[in-house]
Amino acid sequence: MITNAPDIAAILRAEHADPFGFLGMHRTAEGGIVARVLAPDADGVAIIDAADAAQRFALEKLDPAGLFAAAIPERAHPFRYRLALTRNGASEIIDDPFRFWEIVSAHDVHLFKQGKLYRAFETFGAHPRVIDDVAGVAFVVWAPHAKRVSVLGDFNAWDNRAHPMRKRHEAGIWEIFIPALARGANYKFEVMAQDGMRRLKADPFAFAAELRPHTSSRIEGPAPPRAATPAQIEARRARNGQSAPISIYEVHAGSWRTRNGAWLSYSELADALIPYVQELGFTHVQFLPLTEFPFDGSWGYQPTGLFAATSRFGSAQDFAAMVARFDDAGIGVICDFVPAHFPIDAHGLARFDGAALFEHPDPRLGFHPDWNTLIYDFTKPQVVNFLISSALYWFDRFGIDGLRVDAVSSMLYLDYSRGPGQWLPNIYGGNINLEAVEFLRRLNETAYGGFPGIAMIAEESTAWPGVSKPTYDGGLGFGFKWNLGWMHDTLSYMGRDPIHRAYHHNDITFGLVYAFSEHFILPLSHDEVVHGKGSILARMPGDDWQRFANLRALYGLMWAHPGKKLLFMGAEFGQVSEWRHDGELDWHLLDHAPHAGVQRLIGTLNRLYRDLPALHEQDGSSNGFQWLQSDASAISAFAFVRWDKARATPLVAAVNMTPLPRTTYRLGVPHAGEWRIVLDTHAEKYGAGDEAGAGSEGAIVRTEPNAHDGQPASVVVALPPLGALYLAPA
Repeated sequence: MITNAPDIAAILRAEHADPFGFLGMHRTAEGGIVARVLAPDADGVAIIDAADAAQRFALEKLDPAGLFAAAIPERAHPFRYRLALTRNGASEIIDDPFRFWEIVSAHDVHLFKQGKLYRAFETFGAHPRVIDDVAGVAFVVWAPHAKRVSVLGDFNAWDNRAHPMRKRHEAGIWEIFIPALARGANYKFEVMAQDGMRRLKADPFAFAAELRPHTSSRIEGPAPPRAATPAQIEARRARNGQSAPISIYEVHAGSWRTRNGAWLSYSELADALIPYVQELGFTHVQFLPLTEFPFDGSWGYQPTGLFAATSRFGSAQDFAAMVARFDDAGIGVICDFVPAHFPIDAHGLARFDGAALFEHPDPRLGFHPDWNTLIYDFTKPQVVNFLISSALYWFDRFGIDGLRVDAVSSMLYLDYSRGPGQWLPNIYGGNINLEAVEFLRRLNETAYGGFPGIAMIAEESTAWPGVSKPTYDGGLGFGFKWNLGWMHDTLSYMGRDPIHRAYHHNDITFGLVYAFSEHFILPLSHDEVVHGKGSILARMPGDDWQRFANLRALYGLMWAHPGKKLLFMGAEFGQVSEWRHDGELDWHLLDHAPHAGVQRLIGTLNRLYRDLPALHEQDGSSNGFQWLQSDASAISAFAFVRWDKARATPLVAAVNMTPLPRTTYRLGVPHAGEWRIVLDTHAEKYGAGDEAGAGSEGAIVRTEPNAHDGQPASVVVALPPLGALYLAPA
């Protein structure tokens, strides 16, 4: 029998349980073969032997909807063939997708089931390939609960009957090779659940996507590998090491600058951002998420395409070229990575195959109440594989320096933002998400193991021990952790009227109790200039003069404090208004001296931070810090020494957090001799103004034999109002 009515009906309804077992060429029980082709727009179909074009077999049209079939009793085994289609009197020779089998190797299937196919982006997604001398695109997707999956796209008029996929039953992997497809075509998967409901889904492994509000994936193939040379690896090690001067400029690509209200492209960002970062002396840029996301207002933190650079600014090739230009300029690129949760958008991962697949099925574990998002199911090896593969993709294909992992705290704790009865304890009755902890450790081990010299950075807001310790020492394995405690306490202190700061001195000194428990980054990030908090400048108290002086004093304290530095765009020149994602920074403010002065100060601080080993070599060690004056709460002053590893060239920092100048301020120093004031935030060039005096930057002061602050010698300096001084051996 060529076929039967139920099979025909199922194929035409796009519901056949085994389309590859029906369509294409198959042996019959009688010893011959049968060929079946679905070609809805064809008038006639014939089979042509690929090895002998004279061997041609016409197929019978069994259904007006376009199902053709024929028995070929004279041939005992299936053979390589092509299809000759006739449409409106014209003929066309094509290759049949249903003659290509076994796209995914058994080895890859086995590794994926175990959660160890870390380069899954080489298997899943839409890959332009040549199979059996035929060029086309191989589509592979994971949907174990699906009843049927089809590829729909521009190339088949979005007809769900045209390209049903073959299921690898042992792993829930679906695959099909479609000949003659070109890059740039849009596509989705139509996933039929067991209950018959159909969902159109973007490809979880898509390497490109349509510009929002459109939601289709786009055939591009993965970006080519970007292998680092030994010299590039060594440069990366030096740039990202724990004793390196790391100063990060955090950027939202869509609102840093615009062109007549439109986004800059990746290329245009490189044109403008690289010289700006170089001029101000930042060592790295960190981009808010650039993985594809549907809603501008999420700033990228609700991504739907973890393998696709957002199409807002160009293609993946454009992004790769931008990263390469930053690297050539000696600037590291860090990207935000969001493995904690994903949005509920219908085209995304939510209930991808009709069941909870990427998310945990229990909402007490799988739904995030803060963000109305879904939480990845870290108990599934394939989900862990998906996330680790995404992280590795950005290192392997784009050569970035690091990933900043978002919302780590929400992953670690089962009761994060949940009240009693709203969460499930782990197997030991505790509130630790054991599977998420294991995922983070494996993520860091795999990333550092595969890409020497990179940086993995955690945004983690609790007192979890050992976030930046190696996994072999019981830690999570990150290289750095954001110091959100320092950020909170410091901004709380700086927001107070100076007259009240004496009673909150501990807000500044307490941070040094735990400053060396992790490898910290001090972040003044995008999170501090949104949701009604105002800009960093706007949070400073007093009149305009005091607000700018407070801001300069804050930066003077921050750059001398142990820990790497991170500043969100706009804060480097005193942005007045709160950040808005749909505009651009207020660059016109640089026409005014106080704003230009703050920008100039950031440039000086970054230069000193880079050039003076005492300010960065021992950021993670208590050997690099020594209090001189931690208890001067009555006058709200702080003084301390930063030491380099050789203890040869210390730096002394003193900060006055009141508007009263201390014209004869005695300060202990580690040794006698001449000391140079290398920074005075009260200098006129930093916008302090003529009325405030020119400051003392560059002046030489000679020690007196008076022991002070536990030091053998001391100097007398003019400690400026709401200002900071740095002194280094002359």
